[in-house]
Amino acid sequence: MIRIRSCEDPEACSRLWRELWPQTCFFDLWPVRFIFAEAFARTPYFLVAERQDRPVGMLALTYLAEQRQFVHFPGEVWQNKTWIEQNRMPVREQRLRDELLAAIPGPAHLRYLTPESEPAGGGLTLDEENFRFFPSSHGYSFDRYMQEFSHKSRKNLSREQVKLEEPGLTYRYDQFADLELLLDLNRVAYGEFSYFADQRFLRAFVRLCEWLSARNMLRITTLLIGGRVAAVDAGAVWNGQYTVLAGGTNGDFPGVAKIINFRHIAWACAERLEVVDFLCGDFGWKRRFHLQSCPLYKLHVHPENREQPPAMGDMHCVVH
Repeated sequence: MIRIRSCEDPEACSRLWRELWPQTCFFDLWPVRFIFAEAFARTPYFLVAERQDRPVGMLALTYLAEQRQFVHFPGEVWQNKTWIEQNRMPVREQRLRDELLAAIPGPAHLRYLTPESEPAGGGLTLDEENFRFFPSSHGYSFDRYMQEFSHKSRKNLSREQVKLEEPGLTYRYDQFADLELLLDLNRVAYGEFSYFADQRFLRAFVRLCEWLSARNMLRITTLLIGGRVAAVDAGAVWNGQYTVLAGGTNGDFPGVAKIINFRHIAWACAERLEVVDFLCGDFGWKRRFHLQSCPLYKLHVHPENREQPPAMGDMHCVVH
């Protein structure tokens, strides 16, 4: 017999996460999620399916009072949408997803779901496309990858690179102080649409980079032209995967974004990494770079006549 209960205690939720949530990508790590939960003052609201007092499935949710709906934990938002990708509904029996969804005590908007999260009753629709580069598909050779571009494209790219290289193009790596340059460049370029215009997101991202740096998982790539900073990117390296999290470019150097993105791909080939995750959104370049598109899905839950959960308390949990 299946029993479904809620869990709002962060320590208990942490244990459930580590037991049930697959650890297949950077966003699956509990500390990554919890850092954002703290910055946004979110409390977990996990629905847990149990058989004979043993957990066999869960929905990792949090309630957004400002939107009057549930979303996937940790409830970080940018432009009123969640940001963290690769969300899941881990269950040991597919039919349990329907029962867990039916137990949500209010509306829910679940984004960036992986394909295997499809409920037995269906309902997933396309959300956005995630874009990835797989070095093994090109024999771990950047030159072989470049041969996929037309002769005209390669010629144009070469011309752009030569122009940028004329004043002197160099790189430096893993200088944590360059993180502030990244944030400044991003805010100048995107203004109110920058992730970092939201102080909660800014605090979470800086804390995340500190956590990554302490574990030798942070990679900061800084591109300089003529001694001036032209672009800075920050990414996470975990288990043979490289996730490019955010970046900023200097508007004085048109085309520099292409150069730094090629640098990520070349480095991943040299290091024989499994994948480079460039996250969702094409932004006018990812398809042109021949990255592999991986669809992610969303699900709207509109239960009727259900009470919203009571006010949730502060969290007290240590990030390990």
